[in-house]
Amino acid sequence: MKSIIRIASFVVAATMLLTACNSKKAKKDKAPEIKKESVEKEVREFVYPLPTSFEVTEMLNRIEAAYILSLSNPVANVDKYLTEKAQAINLGIYSADLSYASTYRQQQETLDFMNASKTLVDKLDITPALNKELLEAIENNLDNKDELVNVITNSFYNTYEYLNKNDRGSVSLLVIAGSWVEALYIACHISEETFSNKEMVAIIMKQKDPLNKLMSMLEVHAADENIKSTMDDLKILHEIFNSVDEGSITMEQLDAIEKNVAVLREKYVS
Repeated sequence: MKSIIRIASFVVAATMLLTACNSKKAKKDKAPEIKKESVEKEVREFVYPLPTSFEVTEMLNRIEAAYILSLSNPVANVDKYLTEKAQAINLGIYSADLSYASTYRQQQETLDFMNASKTLVDKLDITPALNKELLEAIENNLDNKDELVNVITNSFYNTYEYLNKNDRGSVSLLVIAGSWVEALYIACHISEETFSNKEMVAIIMKQKDPLNKLMSMLEVHAADENIKSTMDDLKILHEIFNSVDEGSITMEQLDAIEKNVAVLREKYVS
């Protein structure tokens, strides 16, 4: 009887082993299909390090905050920016304005901010980052918000990747800094009653972690004069955000953030 049990146990074990081997072989023979979008995402050598400005503008849209064109940097300013820092910072600012306009389905403004961005891309000599196909895709999807957001987001990724692949990482960080400042500026000034709106306050508070990460990245390139001056520009805002306790903010802190981002943003767009 014991022999029969041993033989039966052996047969069961052997069957399980054979089944496992066949299962592994089947998995090896038939690899799961990988979607094109996943491949494109995985092969990016340089991954965009922060949430894009779309994250902020979409949050504003969800809480039904109004679209106010006057909050954006006028496109007429684009020819004023002559230095590399001014051009890169304002490329980031116009990128946030582009996000803002497209999130709210403002078609003409979307085109205007796209063209302003293209002007600065050309001045920075990074034209391949915003190629003809990408521009056409934006124009062709003005009525399709989801696809438009996807195309514009990819333009941010392309610009960041192109700059870093071409040893211009410091310029990419200036663009990101400009975008962060503009998104915060819009969030802070979209309503005169920001502090009484808990959702608005939450959006502003969520900008603390991206700022901390941005400052850490800037620190790596601090030997660059433009980066060092940008860190100095952001220093006060950085200190204010880091004085904010987790999950709460005072009227004084919020007021300080609003005033300081307004001063800094005015400095950048002037």
